[in-house]
Amino acid sequence: MPKISVEIPAELLADLDEHVGDDGKFVNRSDAVRASIRKNLDLLDEIDARHDRLDDDASATGSEATEDADE
Repeated sequence: MPKISVEIPAELLADLDEHVGDDGKFVNRSDAVRASIRKNLDLLDEIDARHDRLDDDASATGSEATEDADE
């Protein structure tokens, strides 16, 4: 799996960390970031679909990639 590096404000990182760990929803920061990216991409796909900006092949490929990543 490729690694990336991002810079985010300390405030946003603190908010993220509240959801990570034994008492949180996510095991680690990477898991939280991956889930957030997936959710954001799904929302963008929904918006594009409402505005007829997705063709059938692109939307099918995107959903398959998401399903594969979740497994």
